Amino acid sequence: MSGAHAVQMHSARAFGKHWHDSFGFGLMDEGGQVSASGRGQVLALAGQIITTNPGEVHDGVPLQHQARRWRMVYLAPQALADLLGPTGMPGMELTRPVLDDQLLRTAMARLFIHLNTPPTPTAHALQEEQLAHTCGLLVQRHGNRKPVNERPRPLETVCECLLDQMQTPPTLAALAELAGLSRFQLVRQFARAHGLPPFAWLLQHRVRRAQALIAGGAPLSDAALDSGFADQSHLTRAFMRYLGFTPGTWRRAHLPHLPHSSRLPD
Repeated sequence: MSGAHAVQMHSARAFGKHWHDSFGFGLMDEGGQVSASGRGQVLALAGQIITTNPGEVHDGVPLQHQARRWRMVYLAPQALADLLGPTGMPGMELTRPVLDDQLLRTAMARLFIHLNTPPTPTAHALQEEQLAHTCGLLVQRHGNRKPVNERPRPLETVCECLLDQMQTPPTLAALAELAGLSRFQLVRQFARAHGLPPFAWLLQHRVRRAQALIAGGAPLSDAALDSGFADQSHLTRAFMRYLGFTPGTWRRAHLPHLPHSSRLPD
């Protein structure tokens, strides 16, 4: 299914603050982690469900530096709307980053079983059917409308400027002048609105752009340069810091139609 992919991970790595463009939901199978979220710091343990909203800044620190194992499905907002219909989707967010819901957990476990079956037309149909059922339960039981939060126009102008000049962004002083703020005010207000200060926010967008380019077949070196990284090694360091795997691993594991889950090792 376009706009969807699944991953399995087993890692003791701590992840820095980052976000995804998609909705994410999955199962913590072994171990646990502490993480920041849109609801503050949370603890996720084996047997619990973990979720993320598009743009929700989060991180992940394993408990006692021990490896944890988890499985996730990521769905672009449009892919979720295609499954469930547009009703109730605009502004919808998942209410909590960690859930205890046995009915939903059972549906997710069945979904991952389907995702690990060999790809055939029948298997694909069953996967999509179970995915729709699972997403429906998730949204019905744990989704709500997000309050409209209009961000100040000067900050939106800064965002647009950074994305337009992703490869050679302006200085902090130039951005502050553009917004009519001091550099301190810009950093503080931008972080309050977006979860990260301007250049950390831009780095996340560079990583997302590189992911899209690599998934589209671009060579790693080209994806690095087109996303504003100095070289491929710079891109690899960013991937490892925020995602926990290399660009090459992402290229090998990316699944354009979600026929089965992909394994992304340390």
